[in-house]
Amino acid sequence: MKKIVIAIALVAGLTGVVHAAGNVDAGKAKAASCFACHGTDGNSIAPNFPNLAGQSASYLYKQMKDFKAGKRKDPTMDAMIMPVDDQAMQDISAFFATQKIKPGKADAALVDAGTAIYKGGIAEIGVPACMSCHGPTGAGNPGVGFPQLSSQKSTYVENQLKNFRDAAQNNSTVGRHNDVNKMMRNVVKRMSDPEIKAVAQYIQGLNP
Repeated sequence: MKKIVIAIALVAGLTGVVHAAGNVDAGKAKAASCFACHGTDGNSIAPNFPNLAGQSASYLYKQMKDFKAGKRKDPTMDAMIMPVDDQAMQDISAFFATQKIKPGKADAALVDAGTAIYKGGIAEIGVPACMSCHGPTGAGNPGVGFPQLSSQKSTYVENQLKNFRDAAQNNSTVGRHNDVNKMMRNVVKRMSDPEIKAVAQYIQGLNP
């Protein structure tokens, strides 16, 4: 039994899983300041703000902790997260996790290219299939820290992939660095803008 517990702890440490144990009702009240960008039900009306509805509580909690600690940066979130304490982050995460994501729609002209990348990767440049971590429907895998992608805003996805690519290519503080073991940075570092745009559109139209 002791060996099993140690193994689970090691896996959690490697994947960056952070467990949140928030209160949904308390989270709804505490999330009021989030609604202007992310919607009252976690479905954003702005293309550059992510949908939070249905995202795993553990992933949302980790992202807020990373913003709070400066491991992930965004001018709006940096200011918004400053007064939020740890319990509030857990509660807010729990609330948004219970909300239902609204189906998105992809640009039909980019669906075929996006489908090929999401399901098969790009072998010639060493890009693995997105679904190997995020699942065929984009549901993600909360147990190992992989987020839900289905129906996510394409503009937001595109921006985040480019942020990971900037970090990988510049090897500096530029871009986004809070992926565990540089997994996303290694995936996206050789992808072109059109490839990123295509897979982002496919993800937007991928319904859970």
